[in-house]
Amino acid sequence: MPLEAPLAPVSERVAQLNRRYRHHGATAVLERALADPQVGRIALVSSFGAESVVLLHMISVMDRTTPVLFLDTEMLFPETLEYQADIAEKLGLTDVRVIHPDRDALARRDPEELLHQRDTDACCALRKTEPLNAALGEFDAWITGRKRFQGQTRAALDFFENEDDIRIKVNPLAHWAKEDVQEYMLNNRLPRHPLVSRGYPSIGCLPCTSKVKPGEDERAGRWRGQDKEECGIHFVNGKLVRGPLPQGENA
Repeated sequence: MPLEAPLAPVSERVAQLNRRYRHHGATAVLERALADPQVGRIALVSSFGAESVVLLHMISVMDRTTPVLFLDTEMLFPETLEYQADIAEKLGLTDVRVIHPDRDALARRDPEELLHQRDTDACCALRKTEPLNAALGEFDAWITGRKRFQGQTRAALDFFENEDDIRIKVNPLAHWAKEDVQEYMLNNRLPRHPLVSRGYPSIGCLPCTSKVKPGEDERAGRWRGQDKEECGIHFVNGKLVRGPLPQGENA
């Protein structure tokens, strides 16, 4: 069997992929991401949150053997854990990998489980970023559910992003509006996360997620009152996003 040709640098592949697929829709972009050799080995990273079921359903239709990485920070809402197990079974996903923080690291750095109260960035690094980076080590790309309408830091998302020259990040739903998400869920009769109806349109860890009031941005309940909009999993130009982007900078 001939050896596979080495992949070109991430920046080159991202530029080519965005040119090639910029006029495609979400389904076509996802289908090509799963099959295009320029993308490489790929996994879907899913929080099994408020809108996660859309991509999970698409994956189940296209290729239910696609690896799905679920980060259990061990501080999630019980409803999220129940929803994750239920959706994975209903959609017939065959390779859902539940990722946990490193036990020794937790014992050293957060033995009392209070790190989130004094340093949310350190807690996110310990419970999300580091475990995910380790889990993604075998992949060349990963799929996210991020969308432009979700806030200033996501307002200029492309379908394909360069993640610090390490791997490609694929955002098939980047151009979808809120109405597109709701219509897809309705048309496909997909079950909603139980916390959505209780005022949680964006769901993270229990201690750092609060209800959102009418008229607020849907991510206003994430790290409320802090200069923080992302957990550290998502970066802009290789830098952790803390707040609104400077004018003219891309997400």
